[in-house]
Amino acid sequence: PSVPRHTNRLINEKSPYLLQHAHNPVDWYPWGQEAFDKAKTENKLIFLSVGYSTCHWCHVMEEESFKNKEIGEIMNEHFVCIKVDREERPDVDKVYMTFVQATSGGGGWPMSVWLTPDLKPFAGGTYFPPEDGVHRVGFRTVLLRIAEQWKENKDALLESSQRILEALRHTSEIRVRGQELPPPPKEVMDTCFQQLSRSYDEDYGGFSKSPKFPTPVNLNFLFTYWALHRTTPEGARALQMALHTLKMMAHGGIHDHIGQGFHRYSTDQHWHVPHFEKMLYDQGQLAAMYSRAFQISGDEFFADVVRDILLYVSRDLSDQAGGFYSAEDADSYPTTTSTEKREGAFCVWAAEELRALLPDPVEGATEGTTLGDVFMHHYGVEEAGNVDPMKDPHQELKGKNVLIARCSPELTAARFGLEPGRLRALLQECRQRLASARAQRPRPHLDTKMLAGWNGLMISGFAQAGAALAEQGYVSRAAQAAAFLRTHLFDPDSGRLLRSCYRGEDNSVEQSTVPIQGFLEDYVFVIQALFDLYEASLEQGWLEWALHLQHMQDKLFWDPKGFAYFSTEAGDPSLLLRLKDDQDGAEPTPNSVTVTNLLRAACYSGHMDWVEKAGKILAAFSERLQKIPITLPEMVRASAVFHHTLKQVVICGDPQGEDTKEMLHCVRSVFSPNKVLMVADGDSAGFLYRQLPFLSSLERKDGKATAYICSNFTCSLPVTSVQELRGMLSP
Repeated sequence: PSVPRHTNRLINEKSPYLLQHAHNPVDWYPWGQEAFDKAKTENKLIFLSVGYSTCHWCHVMEEESFKNKEIGEIMNEHFVCIKVDREERPDVDKVYMTFVQATSGGGGWPMSVWLTPDLKPFAGGTYFPPEDGVHRVGFRTVLLRIAEQWKENKDALLESSQRILEALRHTSEIRVRGQELPPPPKEVMDTCFQQLSRSYDEDYGGFSKSPKFPTPVNLNFLFTYWALHRTTPEGARALQMALHTLKMMAHGGIHDHIGQGFHRYSTDQHWHVPHFEKMLYDQGQLAAMYSRAFQISGDEFFADVVRDILLYVSRDLSDQAGGFYSAEDADSYPTTTSTEKREGAFCVWAAEELRALLPDPVEGATEGTTLGDVFMHHYGVEEAGNVDPMKDPHQELKGKNVLIARCSPELTAARFGLEPGRLRALLQECRQRLASARAQRPRPHLDTKMLAGWNGLMISGFAQAGAALAEQGYVSRAAQAAAFLRTHLFDPDSGRLLRSCYRGEDNSVEQSTVPIQGFLEDYVFVIQALFDLYEASLEQGWLEWALHLQHMQDKLFWDPKGFAYFSTEAGDPSLLLRLKDDQDGAEPTPNSVTVTNLLRAACYSGHMDWVEKAGKILAAFSERLQKIPITLPEMVRASAVFHHTLKQVVICGDPQGEDTKEMLHCVRSVFSPNKVLMVADGDSAGFLYRQLPFLSSLERKDGKATAYICSNFTCSLPVTSVQELRGMLSP
């Protein structure tokens, strides 16, 4: 590679996204005091650009504007330019995204915001084309106009930025008002179900026409709604909506049929043409959702999808030290000699390419049938490509095919006169052959940043899958990742989590010079993961660490006046707002998940003030939960669990004994949204016995493994039969 003509301060950063911009002609600064001081000293406006390394439009804006020498000169002359990786600094991203959404009615990445020297926003947007077009003003023009305004109307700009900040403070505040109580759970659950039901796509599943997102939070809500209403028509519909959505996604092009795992979202109604990046948080949550679908339905189809996701993560998103990487990009070079990246190039196929790779005649099939014929029919391949040009504005997928399972295996088998079992084996052989061919293509960029919160979501995925599918290997992988977090993303001296670490050049794990402290989401998702891991492994050390982190979360983030948790700690002068997220999105909002975490923590520790805190969170969000519960499906789900009281399922027995294992298998194979599992193994010096003295009074009956269902530490009569236990587990 040629020697870069420009190098800026981002060369000293660890974030893959910031390093992508280290050779722009723009004099980028990372977010920090050096940039703030320069803006104040030189009385310059700040241009803040926020994105992430696998963001398609971020790449486009870099190519068009940030690599443009003339635009770079305008930026350097008039502004102090700051680059932020939103995955490293969700706190900075959230403050300015709140502004962009409030002032423009939309948001997204790359986010472009202009700030006064004291960091107050006054203008912003997302992607800007470099030059003026018919419908859009170009980035160059915007830069020059804003620089002119600062010169001519500085006082008016400053005044306007102060007013904007006050308005944002007021509108973004979430707090308990007066003597508010948690909202009535039945009404909130029913309203949320009705709102989801109205937006449900009966044909293809999912909750909008297009674009279509996986939204695991909706599916999780529907599973809980079904569990609490399983004898009603509404309960049956909730389950049908969730299972049908999961099936259609798995058949669709959003699912990588050759390389496993799921892409970010679908651009169309049919789950066919995706945006091709793959995010860790999607894999973790979807592994958990498909595991639940398998628990509920017993259908091996869902178990196979779980294995598919976890194979992808183990192979492509795993660091050798045990952590999980953040994402894989959508764009890559089509061939080793290409000079321009294209979206989806790694994943799509031309019909002639498939014919050349799968020329073998199929014995026993109708005359003249080749492997290619069978595969192309099953996966909807067309000679001229199967991508609607409307979904391909840049013509990057012209003549290419995104694989989508168009037929059931039974229909494809009948079409070619094959047995379904034989067809499955043939399709598997085709997929392996294509995977080998695809391995020769240039791979998309891998974001090797490792984030505590997203690792937490993935640990939950592995732990829940290990428990539901009775696969010990998955539980071991979850434990390896949790040990990685304790080594690399936890400071034992302060007892606090760190946000991120990075893969070094020699595959070592590196930390930035000034480590980024963990945010609320890191604590919440890691605590959830540790509870899931305890239930799957019964290692009490994970429980102990989870309770320690919950105490730390309370100390750093709890709002004693308005209730609920702030997303960030107090005391950072560069953050103008301390916010509480109020919407479950691609990931659930931390306050939603923490309600269930607090209830689980109380069950494992006996600290009932955590139950009180959970109620206070629901009270703080009460107005939103009653008006538009569809924006917080995970919190609605948690409110139902709060009002139903968690069941403590206690198994007294030797964890290695066959009778105990049988009971554990029974508990883990049943989907019950309001249970926690623990084993009383008779070790009275153990952590659980010290936390929960009532365990000492429980004993085995007739020397056999015995189960007790307890509520608020009051227990049922002992149960020694697995059938009886199964009956007691339904909500």
